[in-house]
Amino acid sequence: MILDCDPGHDDALAIMLAAADARLDLLAITTVAGNTTLDKATLNARRVCTIAGISRVPVAAGCDRPLVAELRVADDIHGESGLDGPAFGEPTVPLAGEHAVALMRRLLLDHPEPVTLVPTGPLTNVATLLRDHPEVAPKIREIVLMGGSTERGNISPYGEFNIFVDPEAADLVFRAGLPVTMIGLNVTHQALVTPDVVARFRALGTPLAEACVELMTFFGSAYERVFGLADPPLHDPIAVARVIDPSLVACVPAPVAVELTGAHTRGATVVDLHRRTGALPNAQVALDLDVPRFWDLLVDALTRLSGSPDAASPW
Repeated sequence: MILDCDPGHDDALAIMLAAADARLDLLAITTVAGNTTLDKATLNARRVCTIAGISRVPVAAGCDRPLVAELRVADDIHGESGLDGPAFGEPTVPLAGEHAVALMRRLLLDHPEPVTLVPTGPLTNVATLLRDHPEVAPKIREIVLMGGSTERGNISPYGEFNIFVDPEAADLVFRAGLPVTMIGLNVTHQALVTPDVVARFRALGTPLAEACVELMTFFGSAYERVFGLADPPLHDPIAVARVIDPSLVACVPAPVAVELTGAHTRGATVVDLHRRTGALPNAQVALDLDVPRFWDLLVDALTRLSGSPDAASPW
């Protein structure tokens, strides 16, 4: 798989989960502007890889703005750095010397079997890849994205942040004719980082686990301030978990359209669960999460990474 992300607190744990689970072959980590600017997101990906001992996966920077709109970042949730909380030292993991879209294309065409793309930020990189390099389509097994919602939004009443930031890119991806699974807010809000979850992280007793505690503490304070939620939802790792073990996330096929022009609904995912439009399904839409097994999976991943000889102290 290739993880395309915009770290971001929840992206950070998605990186750790993707790198730690032996059932995945993580070919690359690519970054995109979203939660924060491209430069900060890329630095944050390198920081996470450094503290987690992820040294053999290339990290490549991608698109620094949406296809059409101006970039809107989520510094009210993720802070000025995009990954506020721990006082990170300088990363030792280098940046790959090619654009993320070029790296994705090369890896897809060179790999002997189809590859899964897991975008957990705006879909700008993936849309650019599909638009500019249609020859890669047969090499994509599926796209498992974190974005959208069957219900509420989080950046506007109906718009989820990743889709809202670049709805034109999301529209292209959903209409590409490829297998797509949508992990939306209706599912990610089932995975709340409660005090018991934080205590499980802290009980690991390692610098990496403590960094995760600090990340989740900042993340939780931001969610309480902005949304009035005491326990924040951990969105992005659920997309990775779905690839690792599809039985963790229950999905149904449904037509999904992205609203591009609505004065109040731009960026909304219109999910036709009851098939009222007559449109054919173009996505598997996540509805339910096996919450206890999800947290077990993530804690096991942090346990494995905490024992890595390459892991570095974040400080």
